[in-house]
Amino acid sequence: MALLSARPGRALWIDVARGGAILAMIAYHFSFDLTFFGFTDWPVAFHPLWRGFAASIASTFVFAAGVSLVYAHGGGIRWRSFLTRLAVIAGCAALVTVGTMLAMPAPIYFGILHAIALFSVLALPFLRAPPWQILAAAALVLAAPSVLTSPAFDGPWFYPLGLAARHPVTFDYEPIFPWFGVMLIGVAVGRLIPRPAPDKSGYRVAGRPLRLVAAAGRNSLAIYIAHQPLLFGLLMLTVMAIGWLS
Repeated sequence: MALLSARPGRALWIDVARGGAILAMIAYHFSFDLTFFGFTDWPVAFHPLWRGFAASIASTFVFAAGVSLVYAHGGGIRWRSFLTRLAVIAGCAALVTVGTMLAMPAPIYFGILHAIALFSVLALPFLRAPPWQILAAAALVLAAPSVLTSPAFDGPWFYPLGLAARHPVTFDYEPIFPWFGVMLIGVAVGRLIPRPAPDKSGYRVAGRPLRLVAAAGRNSLAIYIAHQPLLFGLLMLTVMAIGWLS
């Protein structure tokens, strides 16, 4: 089956990490949707454990994007490939913004896709830097909200920074500070762990379950865009059906 076949030039561990994250995100969004439609009363948007779960998912995506950026462009930026991928991610981010403006009470203006698109550009100068310099920059970015947060950054123009004293109300928000630090950690790891040779990618020895997760990781963007409209639509139809039958 082509979907599960070995993939020359790809690192199985990154595909599996991204695949695990997309499956976890589907579970999180399904839980959120169940609460949104009144099927459950889980505090998905507010409880620290749920918020921690969401943050771990987002961190995995951003970290994996950093590693992948090094694997794809660490030997020299392939501009056509980079700009094509950037345009796709930015376009999908715009779709998320428009979709949530139409369907949700709190639109997503700077969510995970917006972050990965911007961070991919910001990370380019670090792709060939020594890992210790990248990790030092990551530490500064991660620490910035603790020392630079100010009401001066509350205006909408500073929304991507994440330094406002009062964060905007939204369901998905990964601003530069501190989330770009996670991307830089991924870049540093990509510099420290070389891209595996095709015969050592891990795909040749991986079992079917692991390959299925990796396949989800290779197609995570398409799954991300499609899964929430499908879940939301199915639950909406369920609510309508219950209303008709009652």
